[in-house]
Amino acid sequence: MDTPNHSMLEAAKALAPKIRSCADRIEAERELPRPLFDELADAGLFKLALPRSLEGVEIDLPSYIEVLGELGQADASTAWVVNQCSIFATYAARMPHEIAREIWTDTPRCVVANTAMPTSEAVPVPGGYRVTGRHRFSSGCRHASWFAARAWIPDNGEPVQKFLFVPAAEVEVLDTWKVRGMRGTGTHDFAVDGAFVPAERTVPQRGAPVVEPGPLYRLSTVLLFACGDAALALGAARSCLDAFMELAGAKTPHSMQALLRDQPAVQVTVGQTLAALASGRAYLRDAVRALWAEAASEGPLTLDRRVALRLATTHCIRVAVQAVEQLYNASGTTVIYEGNIIQRHFQDLHVISQHAQARQVAYELAGKHALGLEIETVRL
Repeated sequence: MDTPNHSMLEAAKALAPKIRSCADRIEAERELPRPLFDELADAGLFKLALPRSLEGVEIDLPSYIEVLGELGQADASTAWVVNQCSIFATYAARMPHEIAREIWTDTPRCVVANTAMPTSEAVPVPGGYRVTGRHRFSSGCRHASWFAARAWIPDNGEPVQKFLFVPAAEVEVLDTWKVRGMRGTGTHDFAVDGAFVPAERTVPQRGAPVVEPGPLYRLSTVLLFACGDAALALGAARSCLDAFMELAGAKTPHSMQALLRDQPAVQVTVGQTLAALASGRAYLRDAVRALWAEAASEGPLTLDRRVALRLATTHCIRVAVQAVEQLYNASGTTVIYEGNIIQRHFQDLHVISQHAQARQVAYELAGKHALGLEIETVRL
């Protein structure tokens, strides 16, 4: 019998052809088409990290990266939205059960759109807060049922970052996601103007007590997001390699007699890319499994394992970017046009490369730790 986690990988594989067939529409409309979103939701792919007590999948992390890799190979934007919405749902494990159920379970096909920065103002009023502000980088917001505004709020005399959950009907989505890559994520701004949020419908961005026992909720959201980002980046790079090999078997470059695939330099590029992506997948899997083993045990999560996963996720994203650059450079002018899949992968991976998860500072952090120096743990 299939386990729920295996079933999720099979669901991703089953939906992959549909996702690929929607890729041009996803790109043009700058969001997931509603029928595709509905199919992803009905398959449970937005509930991968939601607790089982709330009718979620509560997937194990090694299985999660396999699912995201499969989705990333089908379409990077789709995989990104799944990752953002799935991992943000781990906050349900840090909220009162009845409130989490109201948001994630009682709302059909629910996803919660969030934001990267605390740019709202939350004014205390009886029973909660009045929230006003504009937020950037809210992936998947066109299909969100709830939005998580973010603000600094005094707590026992100390400022604390909190998410404040606002129904979609009280939020304005602003059409700002006008970019060259990852267009289908629909990562627009959103604005809230004086919405009332009950105190119990808030959760600290860091340090909230976990009310669910599963090992998934022992891990930081920042590392969970990073795992998904790395897995989908490697998947997208693999898709780019497949597209390049198809091109290489069909294209005869200008002023040459042989196909692209017959050039030794192209053969080297393909061999290097195969090795780089396979190495990246193995590296990510090993780092994920090592930290997951600690999370599933009764012992503490060690700094060594957390740093190792931080390094692996960033490095795998950089490997994926470099692989796509190599393939793009070997392709010639065929791939410079809009609509070419290699062009899309090139643009998508370079947008991912600008995200916080891909920043080179992760190498510095890992190096400092290896050298026995004290490090900041905010990204761990």
